[in-house]
Amino acid sequence: MKALSDLISTVEKYLAIVLMFAMAVIVALAVVFRYVLNAPLSWAGEVSIFLLIWSSFIGGSLGLKYKSQAAVTIVLEYATAKVKKMAGIAGHILMLVFLAVMLYYSYTWVLSPGVAFQKSTAILLPMWIPFSAVPVGLTFAAIHLLSNLIDLIREEEFR
Repeated sequence: MKALSDLISTVEKYLAIVLMFAMAVIVALAVVFRYVLNAPLSWAGEVSIFLLIWSSFIGGSLGLKYKSQAAVTIVLEYATAKVKKMAGIAGHILMLVFLAVMLYYSYTWVLSPGVAFQKSTAILLPMWIPFSAVPVGLTFAAIHLLSNLIDLIREEEFR
């Protein structure tokens, strides 16, 4: 599971770089076209929003991989190693259950007929493409969480 998680995180890193670079270029071009050339790009706002959504879900997944999500740990700082480990395992299991529910509904939503025939306003992109950021990002996050849970169960002492 660790190898799969590492492979996915490598792909996510490169994808995030490409998405963020593309978004920066598009927004810069939109500003130049609007204020310098007086010819605004009708599609730039829509595309930059789609890129931001994808970047957010990919980044969120990477955050779970590297355990950089926000957490309140004041109680755990005073707990024993065994309590810390049990709390960590319980937290990971709760997050996985939540992700399983979200994954079910997000895949149901993206595969629904309403989304299949829907197109974006400016560039007429099939909406299943930008909407797929939700199930793809959550799937990657679940894989990272499962890998972290296995590592947590296997490790001797919780840090």
